[in-house]
Amino acid sequence: MRRLLLALVGLLSVVGGVSAADAAPRTVEPVAPVSDPFNWTGFYIGAEAGYGFGGAVTHQERFAVGTASSGEFDLSGGLVGATAGYNYQFNKIVLGAEADFAWSDIKGVTLELCAGPCSTEVRSFGTARARIGYAWDRFLPYVTGGVAFGNVEGGFDGPVLPPITGSDFRTGWTIGGGVEMALWQRWSAKVEYLYYDLGRFDYGAISGTLSTNANGNIVRVGLNYRF
Repeated sequence: MRRLLLALVGLLSVVGGVSAADAAPRTVEPVAPVSDPFNWTGFYIGAEAGYGFGGAVTHQERFAVGTASSGEFDLSGGLVGATAGYNYQFNKIVLGAEADFAWSDIKGVTLELCAGPCSTEVRSFGTARARIGYAWDRFLPYVTGGVAFGNVEGGFDGPVLPPITGSDFRTGWTIGGGVEMALWQRWSAKVEYLYYDLGRFDYGAISGTLSTNANGNIVRVGLNYRF
């Protein structure tokens, strides 16, 4: 009987130890919070600045002499302005519309095949474009295209006649692409390239007609605030 009692006591001790071990608090590993993927849907405004470079040709149609054209000469200069737009994202595709307008100092001058300095200047530049991109969370590469517009001025400073200038608010086209990166929830930055063509326009001269064109490339950076 004594041995039986000792065996029962030992068995109860073992069972109690196991129960105490089960009841002991366990260390729970912390679970990292899962952040929601960035969503590009919404309105935004921003500022942008960049550099333009391209070319122009001055055409001279002189009465009783015929038509002559300068060689193509370089246009270059800076621009700075503002932008506004809207994005809509579904799955990974981001569709958008964007408009911008900038003060511009893209200009050039030549003496090649001109009786005096021939010049062209893009004094302002803007676009209204569609965008389509593919979102990798906060990284958005895109292509874009649409309408380009701006004030273009042509000039001719002959050796005898007084300087002749003319300007026109031109409408043309543009196409390009870029990448945009979300910095914080409401701020994003972009780098963008555009090719533009504003066409050709005529302006008057005493002895005939002058005309000029403007086309080229723009590389710019921007900072946007999202609502």
